[in-house]
Amino acid sequence: MLCALTLCSWSAQAALQPISALPLQAQGENLWLLPAGEYRGQFHIDQPMHLRCAAGAVLQAEGQGSALTIEASDVTVEGCTLLDWGRDLTAMDAGIHIGRAASNAVVRDNHLRGPGFGLWADRSQDVSLIGNHIEGDPSIRSQDRGNGIHLFAVRGARVIGNQVRNTRDGIYIDTSHGNHLEGNVLEDLRYGVHYMFANDNRVIGNVTRRTRTGFALMQSRKLTVIGNRSEQDRNYGMLMNYITYSTIRDNFVSDVQPGDTGGDSMITGDEGKALFIYNSLFNTIEHNHFERSSLGIHLTAGSEDNRISGNAFIGNQQQVKYVATRTQEWSVDGRGNYWSDYLGWDRNDDGLGDVAYEPNDNVDRLLWMYPQVRLLMNSPSIEVLRWVQRAFPVVKSPGVQDSHPLMRLPTEHLLTIGQEPSQ
Repeated sequence: MLCALTLCSWSAQAALQPISALPLQAQGENLWLLPAGEYRGQFHIDQPMHLRCAAGAVLQAEGQGSALTIEASDVTVEGCTLLDWGRDLTAMDAGIHIGRAASNAVVRDNHLRGPGFGLWADRSQDVSLIGNHIEGDPSIRSQDRGNGIHLFAVRGARVIGNQVRNTRDGIYIDTSHGNHLEGNVLEDLRYGVHYMFANDNRVIGNVTRRTRTGFALMQSRKLTVIGNRSEQDRNYGMLMNYITYSTIRDNFVSDVQPGDTGGDSMITGDEGKALFIYNSLFNTIEHNHFERSSLGIHLTAGSEDNRISGNAFIGNQQQVKYVATRTQEWSVDGRGNYWSDYLGWDRNDDGLGDVAYEPNDNVDRLLWMYPQVRLLMNSPSIEVLRWVQRAFPVVKSPGVQDSHPLMRLPTEHLLTIGQEPSQ
């Protein structure tokens, strides 16, 4: 049956229908074209094939189940529009559900719009999710939407160049190791990228905007997070919760402000933090740019033994908050970080401040405990307190010390930070 320029209606059924029930047109060896038309119901692919949709071909799931289920290896689905699948998150309703047997699946350049999960990969291996556009239902409460892309127990996935909006989380990675995320744009979400119990993953050149947390990195190790951007996110630009042996480099975080957590924030506190490091150790955090946020960086809960150098902290309302029992040195091999509020000098013109930058003195702690004291910030009494600390260091509290602060803004790495990915 030819439906190239007409509207085809297929009645929805409770059971999955085989993809062969649709009027596929052979285009070559194992390559099939789905002509234009609206095809109603839920469909599944149970044998290797390359399915390509013509312009105007729509799979309409009518609010039930998953629109398309892939149950075989070596399947490619390309250029299709999938709409209005189910919203039962327990049943994992998704626009495209990629099952355990669907290794080497390729899902590319599809458009998906619906209330449940967009793309769900369930224990499948070596899947490629590339260039898809996924949109959730903004009329549903954020917590009740599915994630745009959800990986569970997946290895070797490539998630590249996708655009996700108005789902719960943009990309959620759960107990999935050895995966690569690159060049995805994630907007108007709860969390942009959300990691849980996932190791040896690469997160390269992604962009988050207007989320309630840009990059939520949790309970994972050996993450490589390079060249990403967080723009106008709320609460946290980057959150590290029990992250170990990871590299956070060349990322750009700006304009993080306090905002409503929607009742589902995993860690509470004064929000608006460009970088929040909670119970995370043995990480390398270098050459990042954190600017114009309520708080530049907050460390707490035993976050020690991290290498922090070459970063730029610019125009944040408060640069650092650190609560612990011993002083941390934030310079490596004689090179520290750039602080826009540093008031020291450089007599020998070597580009490094001659006086250490110490943002966590007793006056700062007083301001944390009693925010109303900020009204006296430039008063003689506050200046006397700071003078006493400098004159009698025995009264100093443990905190952050950058012994070699940078006098000039490091700009060479900003040329490549978080460039908008080419689609």
